[in-house]
Amino acid sequence: MKKFSFKGGIHPHDNKFISENCSIKTILPGDELIFPLSQHIGAPAKPVVSKGEHVLAGQIIACKKAMISANVISSVSGTVKAIDCRLDATGAYVDCIVITNDHQYQTVNEYNSINDYQNYTNEKIRELIAQAGIVGLGGAGFPSAVKNTPKDPDSIKYIIINGAECEPYLTSDYRLMLEKSDELIAGIKIQLQLFKNAKAIIAIEDNKPDALNHLKKATINEPKIEIAPLQTKYPQGSERVLIKVLTNQVVTSGMLPADVGCIVNNVASVIAIYEAVALNIPLIEKIVTVTGDAINEPNNFKVRIGTKYQTLIDACGGFKVLPKKIISGGPMMGTALFNLDIPVTKTSSALVCLSEDIVSKNITTPCIHCGRCINVCPIGLVPQLLYHYAKINDQENFIKVHGMDCMECGCCTYSCPAKQNLTQSFKKIKRAINNRKKGANNG
Repeated sequence: MKKFSFKGGIHPHDNKFISENCSIKTILPGDELIFPLSQHIGAPAKPVVSKGEHVLAGQIIACKKAMISANVISSVSGTVKAIDCRLDATGAYVDCIVITNDHQYQTVNEYNSINDYQNYTNEKIRELIAQAGIVGLGGAGFPSAVKNTPKDPDSIKYIIINGAECEPYLTSDYRLMLEKSDELIAGIKIQLQLFKNAKAIIAIEDNKPDALNHLKKATINEPKIEIAPLQTKYPQGSERVLIKVLTNQVVTSGMLPADVGCIVNNVASVIAIYEAVALNIPLIEKIVTVTGDAINEPNNFKVRIGTKYQTLIDACGGFKVLPKKIISGGPMMGTALFNLDIPVTKTSSALVCLSEDIVSKNITTPCIHCGRCINVCPIGLVPQLLYHYAKINDQENFIKVHGMDCMECGCCTYSCPAKQNLTQSFKKIKRAINNRKKGANNG
């Protein structure tokens, strides 16, 4: 069978062996849970509860207040302790709802009830997805109800299910494909209800042969669902890369996948859609990989959103050596943490705990113009030139050389022998450009 791939990219050690054989294990949260109001792209949600109010698991505690936004839902029953600013994984103080867990886990009445969803209208399906607070769970956090409501649903030709999980160390989606394949396929069928002209493609890297073979067997009688093996290469799981590889369509900055006839969801998002539509279970839990050479017992945990990262570390038996670095997410695109009182959010995927032996001690030297960064860029940019404009904050020329198309995948930084902080500089200037545009629009 053909293996799909792309020009550029890198082959970092994936280190998935550490946790790939760890079945998903459920753990319960501690006494306090923290729910940021912005766990998604778009406008933050607006609180609809007050301090001192009793809430139930599955209850909306903050409502989406714009088209591109998402509800926030309590994952436990308990009492609203505070509505204030708390640290998130980026190191910023953000608006949050803090709930004291009563450890009773009482749910709203309609929670986990079986629906006759095959007879639902498309509008009803989209409404349930929106009510459940589902967003893209692969990292970006784009609201799923918006993603599944394109201007012209009949123009959608491909529903791509992203099972690549190309970031090193991460194995949560791999475990879901093995352990929740029935729910995954049911979720795909729900999406096929929404887009009558589409076929579904489950894209999986070839370093996951068990998942490939398992899903081939599970979909053998599903003519509208295909399995696409991908060559193992980073960032194969990038939305834009997947679309180009599988459909030969190009998505540039300012475009959405729907503009080229595609809807892309990751594995966890599709399963969440099934649970919301079929069972009235909103998005209150997440599968998180805890891994790395510094952790005692690596695991893939099913954990309630709002749970503090420290709870996950404790459930692994703590550290076997003091970690030099703890990363929320993968090592390529994740964020280094300095505090473990950070909550698991909708877009959390992993805690990667690395010892001093693993963390490289990089010394930056001048660019030697070797061109490696150009060779590995998956979308054909010239990082060397982008870096020049980023260093001098030349926003106009950065835009002219397509800097806003940068996916921030980190391939250029990884391959740079001079250890230049290329990706970080691109993030900084892109943020400045976007803030300037927002200021102009608000002015």
